[in-house]
Amino acid sequence: MDIKALNEELRGKSPKEIIEWAIAYGKKAVVTTNFRPYEAVILHACAEVKKDIPVIWCDSGYNTSNTYRHAEETIKQLNLNVKLYVPKQTAAHRDVVMGIPDINDPKHKEFTEQVKLEPFRRAMEEHKPDVWFTNLRKGQTAFRDSIDILSLSADGMLKVSPFYNWSDEEMDKYLAENNLGIETKYFDPTKVLGNRECGLHA
Repeated sequence: MDIKALNEELRGKSPKEIIEWAIAYGKKAVVTTNFRPYEAVILHACAEVKKDIPVIWCDSGYNTSNTYRHAEETIKQLNLNVKLYVPKQTAAHRDVVMGIPDINDPKHKEFTEQVKLEPFRRAMEEHKPDVWFTNLRKGQTAFRDSIDILSLSADGMLKVSPFYNWSDEEMDKYLAENNLGIETKYFDPTKVLGNRECGLHA
């Protein structure tokens, strides 16, 4: 697969056209979400093309009440085919034995493994997708600036970011045009700083 040539080809396409291309290209596609701001955009766009696409939600257990309400509203509004994955230990139990370690704490790596990486691996092992839709966009982190619409995950899965070149203003317009919600009170306990990678993509 010539990723560079394909990215050149797809650069002038709309997100919908990119999603249609990727679904036709692959055998099994999934979209992942954490219901952070603007997630309704990728979920709506993917469900418009493939209504029953598996929506993998790895819930760390530390989301804000606003995020959980937004998630429930979006799932219902779009009739999403959600596949929920949660850590093997409850947040309440972990709060007692570990808490949320600071980024410089040696336990932070173990924490990230428990609440994000292990549930994600479990989801991917069960679904075995060859196409993974994400809502990564240019300008979010240094790593995300280095990829493109199409990239390959560490294990060779095709990652597709249909809105890669979109600005916040374009995303806001999409939300308004499609009567979609957004929730900005979002918390990721593994990132600490807003411009850090969460561990799934880098």
